[in-house]
Amino acid sequence: MRAIRTTLIIVVVLGALFVAADRIAVYFAEDQAAEKIRSSQGLSGTPEVSIKGFPFLTQIANSSLDEVEVKLDDAVTASAGRESIKVSGFDATLHGVRIDSSFSSAVADRASGTAHISYAELTKAAADPGVTIGYGGTDAAGKSQVKVTGKVMVMGRTVERSVNSTVSVQNGDTIRVRADEVPSEGVPGVEQAVRQKIDIDRKLNGLPKGITLDKVVTTPDGIDITLAGTKVNLAG
Repeated sequence: MRAIRTTLIIVVVLGALFVAADRIAVYFAEDQAAEKIRSSQGLSGTPEVSIKGFPFLTQIANSSLDEVEVKLDDAVTASAGRESIKVSGFDATLHGVRIDSSFSSAVADRASGTAHISYAELTKAAADPGVTIGYGGTDAAGKSQVKVTGKVMVMGRTVERSVNSTVSVQNGDTIRVRADEVPSEGVPGVEQAVRQKIDIDRKLNGLPKGITLDKVVTTPDGIDITLAGTKVNLAG
């Protein structure tokens, strides 16, 4: 009995030591991964990285992580034409992440997540000081809308229009804003002139390679974007 008890105590102690070593290793790896993502993606801040699954050491031995969560806030910027706009609330979950021992390479089989762009940043993307973009709710068909206001000169007079516009994702990398209708009040050239100001296509560059825009929903304080991706390169 004493021998069995001693063996059980040894097993428990070794198990506790293994768990402790595993947790220390994962914390170190998360710090290393966060710094590598920050430097390789050119981020202004360091992301929060959480490696899921237990035990971690066996995942490392296989050079593959089951699931990794990456969170950033106000650290990702995306180029939108001539402007650089801030993407906040970036939260991505990555599955099947293949790595090397130094985290110099990290590629995820697939990814999903969300991001947020405020109306102030979306207005910057319009790249026109006469245009502002705000919340527009949804139309009768449930499409997400924004309210766009723009000023133009037509036939020597300043014309201002506020219209509801539908916001959507195009080609996995572009935010599109299109006015549903522009009242012209019989003045020739008003609709065309206004649309040149407020109908916007802005391609977002600068997100992690392999991440694409899936869909967009308007909220009172900005637009929420659903993200998706395959073969996402985090540290390349």
